[in-house]
Amino acid sequence: MITNDKLNKGAENLLLRCAELSSDESVVIIFEDQSLGWYNSDVVETVSKFLRKLGINPTLLKVLGPTNSKNIDVIDAVNTHDCAIFFSRIGDQDRFEVPVHGKKIIMCYIRDNRMLASPYGCCDYRAFGELKSAINRIMTSAERVDISCSRGTSISALLKKEKIEESNDVYVRRFPLGVPQPLSASKMSGDVALCNYLAPTGSKVYEPATVTIVDTVLAEIRDGVILNLSGDYDCVEKIKKHYVEIGKNFKIRNDNVHSYHAGIHPGCAYIDNASDNPDRWANTIFTNPRVLHFHTCGDYSPGEICWMVIDPTIKFDKKALWLDGVLRVTDFDETNQTLQKWPELKKLFEHPSRDIGL
Repeated sequence: MITNDKLNKGAENLLLRCAELSSDESVVIIFEDQSLGWYNSDVVETVSKFLRKLGINPTLLKVLGPTNSKNIDVIDAVNTHDCAIFFSRIGDQDRFEVPVHGKKIIMCYIRDNRMLASPYGCCDYRAFGELKSAINRIMTSAERVDISCSRGTSISALLKKEKIEESNDVYVRRFPLGVPQPLSASKMSGDVALCNYLAPTGSKVYEPATVTIVDTVLAEIRDGVILNLSGDYDCVEKIKKHYVEIGKNFKIRNDNVHSYHAGIHPGCAYIDNASDNPDRWANTIFTNPRVLHFHTCGDYSPGEICWMVIDPTIKFDKKALWLDGVLRVTDFDETNQTLQKWPELKKLFEHPSRDIGL
């Protein structure tokens, strides 16, 4: 049930815990037209109202969907305010680029008031910052990773040492915070089961945005390179064509798996059907621990095409951190200590959302 108390808690989490705003800062909210089907205007109204309670009168800038060209109005709005809050996919396009000096940029994956008032919006942003750091330490200290799922994924790699990125694996603040830093897939070999949909990463815009996978297709990988696709002939050909077109359109490499990470936020839920809008589904549900996604097609973060692996088991040095889509936070000292410090985080992991739209 949506209540004013829950909405205020979610807005406070966004504005005071994530954005760390003070009353003397200027804020612009950049939001998509509701008719595009991604964001509901009710969440913009709620956040604007809470900002006014803080003594901040926000600037509101309505935009259309993302394109492959820079939006001059958006650039100007970011440059002339202390903080830019995006309820728009445009905010996701530049998440790996160099940050705008001295500016706070927040990319919101909260689509409406229901999500803002849910545990996804309300559980303390700082708790997930500490959880992310703990998971980063576990992953980057391991020597080997093994990933599997019930649909046929079986892939592994000896891990090269990666720098722990405490907060800036992307150059915007994500709200809610729901994934650890991506790990390189350049040494991974094995099979990945492609199921449900291929989806865009949100970096660039192209049509068709998604490809429906009716029957499982196995992608054979060697040292981060896609060697072969096997499965239903028509589905395989459709996937191959998609990769060729995206590679040609953007003049990028189209045979590589760049990186991967899995969700860490058990409050993330998707109550609609994924088939209604697979692009929106993939761009929303990726923070749920039941979902692992690979970045492919493009030798840069985040690539252009996502593979979504459902209910993965991910083992680091043969110990499962994710087991059949459950993040095993109590099995590791680093993450268990975070749970003990944040009781609401512990409670959330005791009652995780399993709704992922499939």
